[in-house]
Amino acid sequence: MKYEKEIIKAYEDPIFMQSKEGRTIRMLAEYYHPQASLKKNRIYNTIVFFGSARSISSEEYKKRLNNFIELQEKGQDVEEQISKLKKLEFTSKYYDAAVEFAKRISEWSKSLSTDNKVYVCTGGGPGMMEAANKGAFEAEFQNIGFNIELPFEQNHNPYITPELNFEFHYFFMRKFWFVYHAKAIVVMPGGFGTMDELMEMLTLEQTNVISKKVPIVLFGKEFWNNLINFDYLLEVGMISKKDLDLFIITDNIDEAFEYVVNGISKLIRVEE
Repeated sequence: MKYEKEIIKAYEDPIFMQSKEGRTIRMLAEYYHPQASLKKNRIYNTIVFFGSARSISSEEYKKRLNNFIELQEKGQDVEEQISKLKKLEFTSKYYDAAVEFAKRISEWSKSLSTDNKVYVCTGGGPGMMEAANKGAFEAEFQNIGFNIELPFEQNHNPYITPELNFEFHYFFMRKFWFVYHAKAIVVMPGGFGTMDELMEMLTLEQTNVISKKVPIVLFGKEFWNNLINFDYLLEVGMISKKDLDLFIITDNIDEAFEYVVNGISKLIRVEE
């Protein structure tokens, strides 16, 4: 009896490609695939927006609240849902601000030469990520989404430029692409994921692992001042005074815009 099993190439074998032994190939694919797409679209500069996937716009907040109130008036017990929703009310003003900020940056970027244009880049999901992609979309400008495969919360938003919508499995490779072309970072209120992204970026800058001076904006004074006591870190010697110059904390879009544009302009001039 002769064997008639079809022979296939290793990289066409789905079992091998998803195996432990195929891991390094998958890692390389998550490096080279974004590289090829970004290069094809001549994208070399990004402004990265981080923030919570749970955030909602002020319009969406009012819509959901009114729906719950209507259900409550009809006798349904929605007190718990209303309570959860009201916790997110403060995020709506930051969602709206992220839309406006990303739109302004994208409109400004249109005036730059092709290879110096700066593109809004996010984690590709809902919430603050959606807000930033939406702002660029409203400015009719290309924007990027670096999605990650998660068990909940993470679904790509509809405002990402289709050919610049990526899906990652490996967090470290996704983080690499966040940083590699970044010329500015805007961090909106968020949870564990946002904290992780912010602290890694601050560490890279503090230790000079990345040589470029990337402007970092923490947007939302009330949130950040309540969350992290940077002055206390300085007081107890955990950071140096110059480390506080790595970022600004603001509620003002004009201030954030000016800070980011000045910082980006310096980086682009250096790289010309």
